[in-house]
Amino acid sequence: MEKILIIGGVAAGATAAAKARRLSPDAQITMLEAGPDVSFANCGLPYYIAGDIDSRSKLILQSPESFKEQYNVTVYTNTAVTAIDKEAHTVSTLNSKNNEKKSFEYTKLILAQGGRPIQPDLPGAEDDHVFSLWTLDDMDKIDNHLKTKDPETAVVVGGGFIGLEMVEALVKRGLKVHVVEKMPHVMSILEAETAGFITRELRAFNVGIHTETAVSRINRNSVELDNGKVLNADMVLLSIGVRPTLQLAKEAGLEIGEAGGLLVDDKLQTSDEDIYAAGDMVEIEHRVNGKKVRIPLAGPANRQGRIAAENALGGNHSYKGAIGTSVVRVFDAVAGTTGLSLKQARALGIDADAVVVHKEHHTSYYPGAETVSVLLVFDKKTGVVLGGQTAGYKGADKRLDVIATATAAKLPVSEIADIDFAYSPPIGTANDAMNMAAYAAENKMSGYSPSLMVSELDDYLETKEQVIVLDVRDVFAHQKSNLNGAYHLPLEMLQENLQRIPKDVPILIYDETGKKGHQALRTLIGAGCNEVINISGGHTSLQHHAAAVGFKNFSMIPLPVEKKSLQENTVEETETNQNVSTEELERLVIDVRTKGEFMSGAFPNALNIPLDDMMSGNMDIGENKDREIIVYCASGARSAYAQQVLKQRGYTNVTNGGGISAMMSRY
Repeated sequence: MEKILIIGGVAAGATAAAKARRLSPDAQITMLEAGPDVSFANCGLPYYIAGDIDSRSKLILQSPESFKEQYNVTVYTNTAVTAIDKEAHTVSTLNSKNNEKKSFEYTKLILAQGGRPIQPDLPGAEDDHVFSLWTLDDMDKIDNHLKTKDPETAVVVGGGFIGLEMVEALVKRGLKVHVVEKMPHVMSILEAETAGFITRELRAFNVGIHTETAVSRINRNSVELDNGKVLNADMVLLSIGVRPTLQLAKEAGLEIGEAGGLLVDDKLQTSDEDIYAAGDMVEIEHRVNGKKVRIPLAGPANRQGRIAAENALGGNHSYKGAIGTSVVRVFDAVAGTTGLSLKQARALGIDADAVVVHKEHHTSYYPGAETVSVLLVFDKKTGVVLGGQTAGYKGADKRLDVIATATAAKLPVSEIADIDFAYSPPIGTANDAMNMAAYAAENKMSGYSPSLMVSELDDYLETKEQVIVLDVRDVFAHQKSNLNGAYHLPLEMLQENLQRIPKDVPILIYDETGKKGHQALRTLIGAGCNEVINISGGHTSLQHHAAAVGFKNFSMIPLPVEKKSLQENTVEETETNQNVSTEELERLVIDVRTKGEFMSGAFPNALNIPLDDMMSGNMDIGENKDREIIVYCASGARSAYAQQVLKQRGYTNVTNGGGISAMMSRY
């Protein structure tokens, strides 16, 4: 009989366990988790702190009890693996609660230990008002600090995904927040102009942004930066990156790769034929450039867990690698990336280029249209899509998924140009932003419409003795914001002023988004101008890039950032008139789901006590400690926790009824 032993839960480990059971009804499957929670929604932690997720229990995906019931997987929590004996096919463990030592056998071992937040060596970093966010316990500590200490100011160290999600969360909790980022702009994984969209959104909500600097000391109510600034900080969140958990693998003699993660092959097999690995601790192949990389994201971790389980049970499933698709929402702004950036592609020696378009996410005449930005990176010779980025208030995720699909499939831009995307006035446009980006890429490749990315402007200007910059927007747009030194000539007046424009001087053109700039470029080329280049993305891209990092060789009048505020939405709670007397019932059935879930349908005569209320003691179920009590939820995970709570409070006859479907069939 196969003995599948999995070290680590959450994304990769929990998925591997479930997949292994679906593949083999007979295998002995055991999961060892060092922490107290085996499967929880770690990506949802910032949103609970923000108040967007109103119930902590919704973050609990599985418990040891529900894993046993649903999958016949035995789970040991608070159980750290201290050693792997590859020859004996055993692991040694230590229980952090009772110090019990145990040994487990395996025929196949799956490592899914993930990673841990990097803890900087800073004076004050160990103080009790300094936090990181990785587990439910971390989340609880932050939430408790906010409730009990009532801080007014916070500094978030690190402007990546979790850092910015926590910036939003803390602003929503009423704090004045600063973010400190060592790189030139927040979200350093993004191009500057894409990050600039997020930067403007942060400033709209009065978030202080401090880039190209680092924290040098954390004090009780402030932090000191290495540029001499001092920021008020009643609390500090450290979010500067994740380091893979490799100590156990290293001590077992497993091979570590060039990117600093555990080395696995395309079957997710380590250097030991009976040990597989998945998730944040491994390094994998990037699907575009073939390089070994670490991509600590939930999506790849889940897929790797499935494949590792399949191959551990004799499968031959190759993992093709990942392309690093990731997206973030900060307040109302969304931005994401996939594949290679232009800088990354060129650094790898690829003859790459890029274009940017800004277009409404659905037809402009239908109410609610918002601009979505698409940056498309492609191979100049073949047109094959290498990656890209998107940003917008609506529709950015949809376009990012298109780029991810094209990147994975190695589609040329010509294919994207001809794809029929979903169109209806409230949903899209007849020519989607993706079509338009592909058209722009084709025009650039053919030389029909030369363009420059805003990130290339500084270098371009350094190579030219003289350049004419032409702003072809309307007068009102030009007055609000423009490049200093640009000539203003609206597109509508271009034809009648062609004789005034020198033919032998390079001309840079920009409009609002690049579309009219293309039209002006074709007019000027038709009139005999020798070198005409459209600024890809126009004034919108210029503004975003300037907001993130600025320019060296020219300046511009910035558009003011419209200040925004968070309005409190008061939701009136619906009373659940249950008419249940807890003292009269011999058997008490308790539904621990949220009120909204309960109202959608419940077990007859069940009493609704959400798990969060039960854990805080907000319940009245009588004084009879020996009465039969059955608890249930949607899947059995939350009810397992409820069972523990009630037993801890002295109730002796408590049964976990599992999910609502199980309850209805059993009772």
